[in-house]
Amino acid sequence: MKATIIAISAILLAGSITPFATAEGVPAWVKSNAGWWADGTISETEFVSGIQHLIKEGILTIPPTTVSTETTQEGVPAWIKSNAGWWADGTISDGEFVNGIQHLIKIGIVNVSSSESAPAQQESAIVNDSELIVLQAELDNCAKITKAYDRLNCERNAKLEIIAYEIKSDSQQFQVGPVTYYWTGLDTEGNTFEITSSGQALLNLRILVENTGSDKNEALFCTGPAICNYDITNGDDVYKYSQMDFTNGQVVLKPGEAKIFNMMFGPSIGGGGTTFEYDSAKDYHFRINESYGSDSIPLNLG
Repeated sequence: MKATIIAISAILLAGSITPFATAEGVPAWVKSNAGWWADGTISETEFVSGIQHLIKEGILTIPPTTVSTETTQEGVPAWIKSNAGWWADGTISDGEFVNGIQHLIKIGIVNVSSSESAPAQQESAIVNDSELIVLQAELDNCAKITKAYDRLNCERNAKLEIIAYEIKSDSQQFQVGPVTYYWTGLDTEGNTFEITSSGQALLNLRILVENTGSDKNEALFCTGPAICNYDITNGDDVYKYSQMDFTNGQVVLKPGEAKIFNMMFGPSIGGGGTTFEYDSAKDYHFRINESYGSDSIPLNLG
């Protein structure tokens, strides 16, 4: 996966310490990404975190190393950053690459024991941050496209991937048949609830949907307020949307594709719509009722 590749690509160093270990088992693709650290694409923090990740996963086996109590080194030495590119282009050996890691352990920059005992959440953060780097790089590469239409199309798709990644990184997931719905909760971008000065309740929802379980196109349907597979209920009353952005009444998802849809609930716009009303004594849910399955998302408006 991209996340794993780039998490590992943060491990980009080599040294000139006396050889003590081998680099057997280091995937060939790690070397192809070594220049990322050398040219500054990956930060020093990601570089060090990636080293610890490699050791934790057993991709690099490092013998016990005593950490010096006298070192005053702060940060990764400049020579390691320089040598990163040398290892990438084959100027120095895999053995020297591994020896450089031991040097960072000796001077206390890489903390092997803390990486081994770090919670899974911390490891996940390393991977996730690295995946974001990949997505940002893909967006940057769009600028190289000379044709305006193709460049804008590339940028639009790349930005959607970044937004989708951010939503999936911090959301509740609701699996309905082959489609996954990602809900980040209120007070996140695109999700707001307010009572206007006139007393009208306004609720804006932004939900990411992804075709995670089908090898064919899947579609979400909502052709109008009166005929829509999505609404809000408080257990007693059902409310239809006031505005939404389904194209031609549906959102079509190709296999593996993710898209975002928005809905607003407020004053009635006719056509079977209803005015959204809020009662603090009741619980509100956003309901999904598609042909492939149903579920409800608790909104926690109170």
